[in-house]
Amino acid sequence: MEEIKGFIRNIPDFPKAGINFKDITPLLGDAKAFKKVIDTFAERHSGNGIDKVVSVESRGFFFGAALAYRIGAGIVPVRKPGKLPYETISASYELEYGQDTLEIHKDAVKEGEKVLIIDDLLATGGTIGAVCELVEKLGGNIVEIDFVIELGFLNGREKLGERPIFSLIAF
Repeated sequence: MEEIKGFIRNIPDFPKAGINFKDITPLLGDAKAFKKVIDTFAERHSGNGIDKVVSVESRGFFFGAALAYRIGAGIVPVRKPGKLPYETISASYELEYGQDTLEIHKDAVKEGEKVLIIDDLLATGGTIGAVCELVEKLGGNIVEIDFVIELGFLNGREKLGERPIFSLIAF
């Protein structure tokens, strides 16, 4: 996936000093590169009987929706509090500067459904750890957690336990 790495732009000091933000908008804007990413994920999961693709606000939605369509699965959004219109369950997680919370509709995943979780980036693992907690509370079986980018030096995999993880690109 080295050819895809070239579509990731580094933005120094965004959103705050000391952060080197990985900007995926050049990847999203290039039809061939975006198709390559979705096709690669789809090849991994076509025929695996995935019932739901769970994606995280907001950049994860780009990949989750396209992948769910491609493999014939439902799409489930996970959002910040107050953004989903129906009854939700929530999970909180730690940030380096505080705490945040994510929500999912309480009927979004059924007991025993095969779930693929996808997001654009694995950093410290806090966000995806909360998503896993939500899916498992609803009775979903996590088949794999996929990322376009993994920042390996932040050791996010450690927070996700023994769950299967796949990343296209590592920095």
